[in-house]
Amino acid sequence: MKVKRHHSTYRTLEHWYSFKTKLVGEGIAVGVIVGFVVVLFRFLLEKVGAFSLNMYALVRGNMSLFPLLLIGLVIVGLIIGLIVKFEPMSSGSGIPQIEGQLMRKFEVSWWKVLLAKFSGGILAIGSGLSLGREGPSVQIGAAIGQGFCKVFKRTKIEEKFLITCGSSAGLAAAFNAPLAGLVFALEELHKHFSAKVLTSAMAAAIVADFISKHFFGLQPAFNFSGILVLPQKYFAYIVILGIIIGAFGSFFNRFLIKSMEMYDRLKWLPFWAKTIIPLLFAAVLGIVLPIVLGGGHNLIESLTHGGIGIKLLIIVLIVKFLFTMISYGSGAPGGIFLPLLVLGALVGSLYGNFLHIFFNIDSTLISSFIILAMAGTFAAIIKAPLTGIILILEMTGGISHLLALALVSITALIFSDLFKSKPIYEKLLDRLINKKETKKFEGDDRTKILIEKAVVIAANGDGKLVKDIQWPEHSLLITIKRCEKEIIPNRETQILGGDLLIILTDEFHASDVISKLDKIVDESYFDKK
Repeated sequence: MKVKRHHSTYRTLEHWYSFKTKLVGEGIAVGVIVGFVVVLFRFLLEKVGAFSLNMYALVRGNMSLFPLLLIGLVIVGLIIGLIVKFEPMSSGSGIPQIEGQLMRKFEVSWWKVLLAKFSGGILAIGSGLSLGREGPSVQIGAAIGQGFCKVFKRTKIEEKFLITCGSSAGLAAAFNAPLAGLVFALEELHKHFSAKVLTSAMAAAIVADFISKHFFGLQPAFNFSGILVLPQKYFAYIVILGIIIGAFGSFFNRFLIKSMEMYDRLKWLPFWAKTIIPLLFAAVLGIVLPIVLGGGHNLIESLTHGGIGIKLLIIVLIVKFLFTMISYGSGAPGGIFLPLLVLGALVGSLYGNFLHIFFNIDSTLISSFIILAMAGTFAAIIKAPLTGIILILEMTGGISHLLALALVSITALIFSDLFKSKPIYEKLLDRLINKKETKKFEGDDRTKILIEKAVVIAANGDGKLVKDIQWPEHSLLITIKRCEKEIIPNRETQILGGDLLIILTDEFHASDVISKLDKIVDESYFDKK
């Protein structure tokens, strides 16, 4: 029987096996656009941030100008709130939004997100809120990837990969860290290894990083040169640091959600006016403790160079923590990558000073504990240890700290799990899904898509035969990729841990199919006990 070539299922399968090379080229194109846009975003952010700091310094020298500062920040807060009202998906970090988009949970307007995140991020971070540039950069990249797909009329299958390419390129350009951008795409966004994601996201990240370094220089994002490698005789202290960071990360996650819930209780205040609150705090902090303003890039570098006393470190840690909660909880556009790294650096600095005072550890090793705590905090809060390790390695410009970084990251991850702390982006995604104003994804049941799912070792489906698994309705298992082999499954085919399942479904049912597949490939037997 002759198959009609216009049939959606036929075209979907035909395209799946032929577009890997083309996807790399599209990834490069997306990486170029993202690179230039994020460079512009970083440039404007630096200019606006420098202007804000000058304003705060001017007011400190002449307090009669303080009322004018308050009025200006209120106006900025109203503008940010109206931007978020214009596009609610631009609020916060943006990374949970991307994850929900890839899971077919949300309907996203790419051009609205691009405009709102770009402008809102510059105003919010540039005004001094304790938010990072990486979240907006990642979401800007994802919006460009989606826009590229829409403008050039690419398929629905390509859209998911190009969103990932844009996200990877955004992180690479934000931190001059192409490998971290790639690993982030695999570990956090897709949560499994995929050759198509690997090649296309790598191409996008490298190109975006090349463009970023052309404008900002070849040096790493942080000036960590000359930091000594921690001797192995001190590795027991690294384990203790990991335990402390694990507890801190659990506390951070819980407090961040509580801060958002506190804003939710302000029902008498329009949500678009809530961004004024953290800016009023910024006005006060800009006068009394300006070091806590902004993401904290300069604060981290000042810690590695020393010169901050223990009492001031404790004050800065407490204030920076609370200000981060107030800033992010308001829904202002901005990420938590950089603030959590700063908080980790402060904990590491305090820990290193404690060891220096009470155990006579050389003060030159305090900087080592700072970067270790940064990686551990990333692992404890975001639960993406590999991304955190590579991010810190790229920021430090070397691999000499790899063993110590791995040890503190795995320790922090384990102990944050013992405290029953879930990944922060997972919690934030759940909040978004449950929000009434979130525009849910409405797909077409005539448009077919393919889903890749990796089977985790000891997952519910590991070791079972195809016929013994209750597959989601409206789905069809097409192929099983095992190492380099592609297996056409039948009822007697056994599913093994490490297999990559290729499943056909339609847009309308995709979200439900993905959720049910997760219970087959992700939830382990151990989780059920």
